[in-house]
Amino acid sequence: MSVQILEHEGKAVFALMPIEEDRRLVTALEDAPDAATVEALYRRLVSGEEETFPAEVADRLLAGEHPVRVFRSHRGMTLQQVADACGVTNSHISQIENGKRSMSTELLKKVAEALRVDPELLL
Repeated sequence: MSVQILEHEGKAVFALMPIEEDRRLVTALEDAPDAATVEALYRRLVSGEEETFPAEVADRLLAGEHPVRVFRSHRGMTLQQVADACGVTNSHISQIENGKRSMSTELLKKVAEALRVDPELLL
């Protein structure tokens, strides 16, 4: 990088550089917050604090399939396993998955814990 320093009364007051270098530096500064966000996400993924899901999960959710069924299937759990973890019957979980029954806040938290997802993902 070729930078020319301009002085006034013996003090550096301006730095002149080629416009291409200026644009590269400006772009790097603009991208810095995004890079920090990506780096933070990467650290959370590596530590296991954050999880990603395969496209199949997203596709099923976007198609309108009930989130409890999608995540239960993704985790390889049966209705009975989720029901046992939540202290309800498998019929209760089935009715939730089929949209015939809603979850209380307490049950939502239990189901989310059983499926190891954030409760918001089940709404």
